[in-house]
Amino acid sequence: MFSGIIQSQGKIKKLTREEKSLVVEIQSSLKGYKLGSSICCSGICLTVTSIKKNAFKADISYETMNKTNAKYWKVGKKINLEKSLKVGDEISGHFVFGHIDTTCSVEELYKIGSSWFLSFIFPKNLKKFIVQKGSISLNGISLTINNVKTNKCHCMIIPHTYKHTDIHTYKKNEILNLEVDMLARYAHSSKT
Repeated sequence: MFSGIIQSQGKIKKLTREEKSLVVEIQSSLKGYKLGSSICCSGICLTVTSIKKNAFKADISYETMNKTNAKYWKVGKKINLEKSLKVGDEISGHFVFGHIDTTCSVEELYKIGSSWFLSFIFPKNLKKFIVQKGSISLNGISLTINNVKTNKCHCMIIPHTYKHTDIHTYKKNEILNLEVDMLARYAHSSKT
């Protein structure tokens, strides 16, 4: 489990495509993980399978490739990284599991004052879990939802988040990993 507060950015150093899976090597200055550790990689919970100096490897399954933007990853791409929470850690964002629900696409990203307006389009079937002032994870980043329409919503991005995550690289129609807030999922499922 993670908090959606990005600790570092990594860069994809190598991709090895295998039959129905992918092995990714990520170069990073992230410290304090070991073999078998879970690391949130742009929202996807991956297990460290090999460690080199300033780099680690992880396997990406066929299921994960189908549900996420990992299928579009290329060597050199920057990704957001966060180590898993330990009991007693501060949770500054919200509970992020690293289990991507779907992908969404960037509609707009522009500056307003010192912050940035980010809007994105998501599948309509997830609207019941996406609520104004609720939380959402985009590429592993914990964000507060400002406004929701039928199949799109927007968030305001503060300068720190813009600078220390991959948001500053987003372009129109870019595909992002989306995970709804687990608390919203559980609250909604308890009503049915």
